[in-house]
Amino acid sequence: ELKPLTDYVAYNENQEPTAEVDADIVFVGYGVEAPEYGWDDYKGVDVKGKVLLMLVNEPHSDAPDFFKGKALTYYGRWTYKYEEAARKGAVGAILVHQTEMASYPWEVVRNSNSGEKSYLKLEGKRKLNVASWVQFDVASKLAAMAGQDLTALMNKANQKDFRPVDLGVKLKAHMVSKIRPFESNNVVAMLPGGDAELKSQAVMYTAHYDHLGIRPDQAGDNIYNGADDNATGCGILLEIARAYAQAGDKPKRSILFAAVTGEEQGLLGSEYLGKHPPIPAAQISLDLNYDDLPPLGMPEEVEVSGSDRTSFYPTVQAIADQFHLAIRPDARPEAGHYYRSDHFSLARVGIPAFSVGEGMKYQGHDEAWGMQQAQDYTEKHYHQPSDEYRPEMDFSGDAVMARFGFALGWSAANQAAPVEWKTGDEFEAPRKASQGK
Repeated sequence: ELKPLTDYVAYNENQEPTAEVDADIVFVGYGVEAPEYGWDDYKGVDVKGKVLLMLVNEPHSDAPDFFKGKALTYYGRWTYKYEEAARKGAVGAILVHQTEMASYPWEVVRNSNSGEKSYLKLEGKRKLNVASWVQFDVASKLAAMAGQDLTALMNKANQKDFRPVDLGVKLKAHMVSKIRPFESNNVVAMLPGGDAELKSQAVMYTAHYDHLGIRPDQAGDNIYNGADDNATGCGILLEIARAYAQAGDKPKRSILFAAVTGEEQGLLGSEYLGKHPPIPAAQISLDLNYDDLPPLGMPEEVEVSGSDRTSFYPTVQAIADQFHLAIRPDARPEAGHYYRSDHFSLARVGIPAFSVGEGMKYQGHDEAWGMQQAQDYTEKHYHQPSDEYRPEMDFSGDAVMARFGFALGWSAANQAAPVEWKTGDEFEAPRKASQGK
């Protein structure tokens, strides 16, 4: 017998009190259909009405022209897997968890799915009756029931000629949900720009203010405070807003400040913000996002992954030099961090966007120390009650990140041309669409 939260998590995305599932399970590899990379796990097989068993992440290769080499694309994210399964008409999707492939342990999956699940109000299209994760050993037993070896199936899934495998077993489930409609607000403010022509455009700053709340049924400390994730970003957002308000001169473009909700539930607040921006998306030149800036002291590096995909990157480099900050490439490109924070929601509607954060080197410490701190946080504190204020926290680096972000936004707000995506970037098309091109 499988134990919820220990062996699996599952929920109904359709916001209904009950849902019945009685469907064949089909293994679809990574569940990816990516024509631009010449990859199709579905091969035209009709999976309507099926439950899809699939792997998280994407096919493996270090070749830079295969997907994006070591860097994860959106095709590797669990959100894409569910979205694609729903587009194909599947009634359910089961993701196989492995820490190395997901880039986070099972505890993160468990804690993120042990309380209420929140969704934006459905807009016509149905989603999945069963959206699930299972532990690797559970998936192995499921494959064995079908006379298959999961490791062998995974090896086949890394081949371009892979085709879906009907496992010959069914999932029968009666899903019961308590539905509670509620509202949670994004908090948005604007400082009007000082230029008669450019003030209709804006530079935006974002940070999510939600975390995982309280788990009433959990023994011991059951308050998920979110000190790193994301009180740090919220504090920086407020201080940047204070600095703009107190500046003697106004920037040419307007400045938007958005504290967004529902990030931990799947970037919901920023998704809504992207779909319903306070001004047209085409008029927003840049979004600078702050999410989880560890208070570890003075940084010697900055991570601005995604900025190199925009026309603004030379300015980012110049300002980093002024702050004596080396620009560090994404420390863990395989984790797909670009697709895991609120700037992604803005990028999806075409707005040039990236997050601002520290790298791995801090004054008085070597890189190995920084890497160890990041690993310890992920294993011991990320999405756990222990992500709370600790006396040893050193916020001096967060102040540097605030000043650095202020300088970036001020420059973007005053330069002649708006920021754009580089030619050929995956977000260039929605940018042009927002501009009517």
